[in-house]
Amino acid sequence: MKKQIQTYLNRYVSFSEEEIDLFYTYLKPQVFQKKEFILKEGEVCKIKFFITKGLIRIFEIDKKGNENIHHFGIENWWMTNMESFVTEQPSLLYIQALEETTLLTISKANLEKAFITIPKLERLFRIITEKMVIAIDRKNEHFLKMTSKERYLGFIKELKDFSQRVPQYMIASYLDITPEYLSELRKNK
Repeated sequence: MKKQIQTYLNRYVSFSEEEIDLFYTYLKPQVFQKKEFILKEGEVCKIKFFITKGLIRIFEIDKKGNENIHHFGIENWWMTNMESFVTEQPSLLYIQALEETTLLTISKANLEKAFITIPKLERLFRIITEKMVIAIDRKNEHFLKMTSKERYLGFIKELKDFSQRVPQYMIASYLDITPEYLSELRKNK
């Protein structure tokens, strides 16, 4: 896991072995079983986490009881419920493992300590956050401009291997289409 995080961090900012070793002391490995919740609605999100193995989803349950998936996360992605993590207010979202998932977690307090002891980390997390905002903006733009079919075909093209790991009804929820329509799209692809 240490080598995996080192490879990831050095993609964006160059860190020495000592800095990686020090940062690793702030991280705590955790394993979540398939369908286990990492965060539930109403809890305060106290961690950011790096997915070393597995797959997660971030979703809400609307007033009608429907699940609306906001994001998926796979290996080598940093994830959190940003609003709850930053504001320390109860989450409106759930975070759930879809496979057995191994995370490297860091608390807000430890992240702040790491920023002070390893100043380059702040730059790294700024870059990660910028990339995340761009990805969210792109998704929103695509949703506004594309038909349901175009969204599905784009999703499959961009995330082919990933789409094989996620149940079809979850892909439908993420793309904001019905499972029946997704089934029709898959037949006529």
